[in-house]
Amino acid sequence: MQRRTILGALAVTILVERLGWANPTPGVRLATAARAQLGVTTSYDPGWTAIPYPGGDVPRNTGVCADVVIRAARDGLGLDLQKLVHDDMMKHFDAYPARKAWRQTRPDANIDHRRVLNLQTYFERAGAALWVATGRVPGDGFPGPLAAGDILSWILVTGQPHIGIVVSVPAPARSGMANPGESSPRVVHNIGRGAEESLLAAFRPNRAIGHYRWPVA
Repeated sequence: MQRRTILGALAVTILVERLGWANPTPGVRLATAARAQLGVTTSYDPGWTAIPYPGGDVPRNTGVCADVVIRAARDGLGLDLQKLVHDDMMKHFDAYPARKAWRQTRPDANIDHRRVLNLQTYFERAGAALWVATGRVPGDGFPGPLAAGDILSWILVTGQPHIGIVVSVPAPARSGMANPGESSPRVVHNIGRGAEESLLAAFRPNRAIGHYRWPVA
């Protein structure tokens, strides 16, 4: 697992250098690390899997939408969401939806960080939420400008929560799902075919849940 993380971080460093960013922001590093997963993660597997802790990962060629965010954080920023989420859940388990949503009685470092609802809770608790739908009722698009590296969560037409990373925003920046076509920001995510880059406007009707900018400066 450690070797995979090192290789992922090396790929991000190479991409950053090729693009000529001398001092990339955390957001740019997250976006670059998300794009580095294209063509690497090619399938989708939501099953529970025993993984090491900390620094654990399922095989990099597969995973879920949350794994895009987890791997980008490790490769681009050296931050381990597996450990961060687990540590917080150990102290504040009832602040998370695990008991109600999955009938857990204690944290599980194998899967907790790989669930969108837990990531949303962690980002909110970490002070990284720029906008969250009131009462968890999906909103009509993401208010406010988006930036590279922003983390977005939304509800799919199937009713499942989904998460991805903004990798490019056309100028002038505008609210995410309100802009159709090529004027829409682009996100890297895994919706079932592996890591891919899509227009945010493709996810309509708009079912926005959360907009996060993490880590907090």
